[in-house]
Amino acid sequence: METLIDEATASTVKSYIPRNAMLNTLAEFFGACSDATRAKIICALCISEMCVTDLSNVLNINQTTCSHQLRLLRAADIVQQRREGKIVFYSLKNRKIEDVLAAGVDFIFPESK
Repeated sequence: METLIDEATASTVKSYIPRNAMLNTLAEFFGACSDATRAKIICALCISEMCVTDLSNVLNINQTTCSHQLRLLRAADIVQQRREGKIVFYSLKNRKIEDVLAAGVDFIFPESK
């Protein structure tokens, strides 16, 4: 099939698209953020580090559900944990996640600025 764009543009597009491994990792990241409960947890952790009990109380979600969602967020490298005695505290692994979340809100609700 013949390409309608010029060769230089086609070449630029091909070089711009990340490799499959990077695309898969990117898709996993956005997949991990695609659940409403996980998005709530990420929003809460943008404000403060918290344990499962505090997260479940503040967000009004079942503690088992909260733990399960945190496990998925850890597997996606979005949150990290820190143990203090018997209590495990969760926080965002990288503060740039806040920027990604804010960009999503700006995209979906541009009038909210």
